Formats: sequence, structure tokens, C-alpha cells
Amino acid sequence: MAFLKRSPWLLHYDASSCNGCDIEVLACLTPFYDVERFGIINTGNPKHADLLLITGGVNEKNREVVKNLYEQMPEPKVVIAIGACAATGGIFRECYNIVGGIDRVIPVDVYVPGCAARPEQIIDGVVTALGILEEKREKMGGATNAKEEARRVEGVGETT
Repeated sequence: MAFLKRSPWLLHYDASSCNGCDIEVLACLTPFYDVERFGIINTGNPKHADLLLITGGVNEKNREVVKNLYEQMPEPKVVIAIGACAATGGIFRECYNIVGGIDRVIPVDVYVPGCAARPEQIIDGVVTALGILEEKREKMGGATNAKEEARRVEGVGETT
């Protein structure tokens, strides 16, 4: 659905990274890279998010948090694993408390490589995720969900 594709909402969660990828995610929000030009809105509420962007590997303490965030997101949803740690556990994968990459806990749709991933790669991953989000929307038969209906009624997140 074009409305959803124009103004996706993104939730960023740092699972347990060294913060290298987090700094690059923040760089995407600066005027130099300006990921918001795609209509993306950064939200802190998983109930409003279309995209879940995760940095760092999953450890035993945040495994349930990651699952909980994913389960709170309405369908359709796309998960983006940013960096080597989110993909495999990275250099920390042999640590006693690291479960591994994000895909050991929830399904991942897009992997963005790097240590740390560059802003250009992150933006490319987000654009790829928007295409996947649109495909998932079409597979659902175009059915609207409560979040989309609320946005339409309130006029929130619309871009012209």
C-alpha cells in the first residue's frame, strides 16, 4: 500500500553492541544523509513501528525484550539486522552470555553487513526493507490494520 510505503515508522533497538553501528544509525538521521527524506519516522513505540532496526547481538538478558518488541509490532513488519553482531553475534559470539545473531530469536528480513555498518549501507538496507514491507502488505491482501487506520484518521505520518 502506497500510504504505508511513503511514511514507514522505524523502531531502533540496541541489543548489545559496542555502539559503533548505533553511531552510524544516528548519522543516518543527520542532514548529511537524511534518511527522513524517505518519509521515515523514528518512533519509540513498537505498536506504531513498521520496521525494527536492531544493532548488536542477542544476549541472555535481552532475548525476551527482543521477542517482546517484535510481538508488539503490528503486521506487516520487517526486521533489519545492522552489522556483524546483529547478523552472527560478531566478535562477541563466543562469549558465555551471547545467544548469537538476531535471527536466533526472531525472523530477520534484511541483513546489513559491516563492523560498523556505514550509513550508506544502512540506508540501502532500509530502502530494501521498504520493498519487503510492500510485498508483505500485498500478500496480506491489502487488509488494513488498526495502526494504519488510526494514521489515516488522524493524518499522522502523511507526506505530501
